[in-house]
Amino acid sequence: TAMFTKILVPVDLPDSNRAAIEVASQLAAREDGSVTLLHVIEAIADTEFEDMKDFYQRLEDKARKAMVDLAAPLTVTGRTVDQQITYGNRARQIVSYADEHGTDLIVLSSRQLDPEKPEKIWISISHQVAVLARCPVLLVK
Repeated sequence: TAMFTKILVPVDLPDSNRAAIEVASQLAAREDGSVTLLHVIEAIADTEFEDMKDFYQRLEDKARKAMVDLAAPLTVTGRTVDQQITYGNRARQIVSYADEHGTDLIVLSSRQLDPEKPEKIWISISHQVAVLARCPVLLVK
């Protein structure tokens, strides 16, 4: 049976996700699966969304252009690549998106963190997602 047919790759901008996207592409190819790129625009606390609409729209337009570039290597291989943008807390949005869309695997980039500063590890999005997600999570270094 196919294991990982719906793969979610959270992406940030500027791009530090190429390795994660490459791994997701290879895994999807094995299972004839699909890859979804998800970019979460962090909502600014204590402000009304409507008040910041133009600002958010500029961020979204920039993100859409960047995601087309990120998806390009996958689309040439004939992979299905969905590109989604959501708003809110990044870790929570990634986890809830995965839940709502039946994601089999989340693949995301993980920066090397200083083992002498364990308090910094929990702040990383990748660690929060790894702990909170209900599906398997693959951290790509």
